[in-house]
Amino acid sequence: MDKITNSILYIGVDDKDLDLFEGQYIIPNGVSYNSYLIMDEKITVMDTVDKRKTEEWLSNLETALDGKTPDYVVVSHLEPDHASSLDRLVAKYPNVKLFMSAKAKAMLPQFFAKDLGVEITAVSEGEELCLGEHTLAFYMAPMVHWPEVMVTYDKTDKVLFAADGFGKFGALDTDEDWACEARRYYFNIVGKYGAQVQALLKKASALDIEIICPLHGPILKENLGYYIEKYDIWSSYRSEDDGVFIAYASMHGNTAKAAKELKTILEEMGAKKVAITDLARDDMAEAVEDAFRYDKLVLASPTYDAGLPPFMHDFIYHLKHKNFQNKRVAFVENGSWAPMSGKLMMAECEAMKNVTVCQNKVTIKSTLKDENIEQMKNLAKELLGI
Repeated sequence: MDKITNSILYIGVDDKDLDLFEGQYIIPNGVSYNSYLIMDEKITVMDTVDKRKTEEWLSNLETALDGKTPDYVVVSHLEPDHASSLDRLVAKYPNVKLFMSAKAKAMLPQFFAKDLGVEITAVSEGEELCLGEHTLAFYMAPMVHWPEVMVTYDKTDKVLFAADGFGKFGALDTDEDWACEARRYYFNIVGKYGAQVQALLKKASALDIEIICPLHGPILKENLGYYIEKYDIWSSYRSEDDGVFIAYASMHGNTAKAAKELKTILEEMGAKKVAITDLARDDMAEAVEDAFRYDKLVLASPTYDAGLPPFMHDFIYHLKHKNFQNKRVAFVENGSWAPMSGKLMMAECEAMKNVTVCQNKVTIKSTLKDENIEQMKNLAKELLGI
């Protein structure tokens, strides 16, 4: 077993066969279900794993125990990818005691057909549990991203068991930049609850943390300030990068051509970074991630049945649902006889918090014309503030 500290072991598993996380997010490199074991006078399991990997996880646990028996189980989060193996755990070790938040204890019967038949203690904010040499302190983290979530701080080894906080997509053996998939994970899984994440960060700032153990993704041991800063930026809805994200939907390729032409114009005018996505073909979760990442957004869309095409409509819905805010947004519309998409997209964005809507809208009638290039240059100047 991998050692995190002298007495904390990693017993989690990778899932490389799951195609969609939470039934909707593409995970090309899989995902990890993290679980930990604290070896002390009271041996403690920190969360279980998804039922898809119960057998492998139980094997890891048994190997790590080396003939011993666990005394306690701490449940940070009841979502099935972390808690659906609880019934198998208590069946194998019927004398264990469970510790979780009061809301988790109340919700527990919703996930299992019968009573687990073990002692369950509901812990409160700041309450401590002595394991012997280790002392665990519990802090509630409601809506990060479920109401029953809590995090646990090991005062002895200075480890924060962060539940879904600081997690990322990807199996642990995936060689990739942390920020990219952690950002996509954050905005799509947790992003709606920025205020609650800020509250948790405030609690964490009072702790002397040397290691962060999330429920997905790698254990974080070095340069913790980098990860905490990212979470502070993301959860306060500040833009991470100075740049433009162009999201387009296109029926016959004409709006796509206009979006790509605008990208060139923006780059020629000095935009530091211009990213672009085809909403019908590219990963929607990544499009949401990039919309939050950059400080400027362009929505380019044809009119479809006097409204918006489904992919653009879906994208804007996702932005609203995740509390999109603090951006400058511009619009490119297309329509052969009654262009409406610009008006509709603008109305949606004007209803969002602290969104500045550019007045230089580009209107295309079927195909790109010379006058549209001039419109795009004016739009680019307003968008870039030049």
